[in-house]
Amino acid sequence: MSGTNPADPVDEAFEAQRDRLRAVAYRMLGSHADAEDVVQEAWLRLRRQDTAAIHNLAGWLTTVVGRISLDVLRSRQARPEASYDDRLPELVVTADDSPAPEDDVALADSVGLALLVVLESLRPSERLAFVLHDLFAVPFDEIGRILGKSADATKMLASRARRKVRGTGRPAAAGREQREVVQAFLAAAHRGDFEGLLRVLDPEVRLTVDTPGGVVVVLGATEVASGARLRQRSATRGRTVLVNGLPGIVSWLEDGTPLSVMAFTVVDGRIADIMVVADPARLASMNLPDPE
Repeated sequence: MSGTNPADPVDEAFEAQRDRLRAVAYRMLGSHADAEDVVQEAWLRLRRQDTAAIHNLAGWLTTVVGRISLDVLRSRQARPEASYDDRLPELVVTADDSPAPEDDVALADSVGLALLVVLESLRPSERLAFVLHDLFAVPFDEIGRILGKSADATKMLASRARRKVRGTGRPAAAGREQREVVQAFLAAAHRGDFEGLLRVLDPEVRLTVDTPGGVVVVLGATEVASGARLRQRSATRGRTVLVNGLPGIVSWLEDGTPLSVMAFTVVDGRIADIMVVADPARLASMNLPDPE
């Protein structure tokens, strides 16, 4: 990292923590560029501190990275239409049927990517509590200090996040109930049934669209339902698929040109997150199944 001096004990201590801090920030933000920025900011804050007064450097740095990441997430929510430089993670798209053993291995390899997709559906405080506790074993009282909440309240946030994340890594994630919810969404979108869309969308649903100009995020059932009606009407052919183990659909134009890949996260019977790849260049580079 620029600005560090390997001969400096503080620099050496920070370098020993850098990979872990980057991993924390990346799982919080889903963006390598944003994670690097957060780690750089943590370094700058460390240099402004009296390090002799820091008794647990690893814990102090984790707290700082957590707080900066939380600020970034909340800023994103305040600007839901913002476009981000980083693309969505690489996707494994397979036909939605019983996987062969080699397909199962490919899906297992995509568990981490599927988790990043699902984490996008969490509120900032839920994401922080889940990432720090479940992925990095940070105690709840320390997480609570970042959030300004009690340890018990933080446990509840992590538990809620855990329920949303549960079942993201295998084809079982696309179970019968989830498929039925997705099919209800697609049918309502095809009919232009706005009320039908609202019935299957979580009120705080998050839509992430990978476009040629960047990744655009839309929040809220009303906004997502309005866009879904227009998007579905432009498609002429489609088939159900698994996208990183999540239920999804690939749509094509009549001439066979891919129009979009969509992946859905269903929580408690409603769609909490929709990820759409609509960038023609990226679609052309993906290994997609043939239209049915």
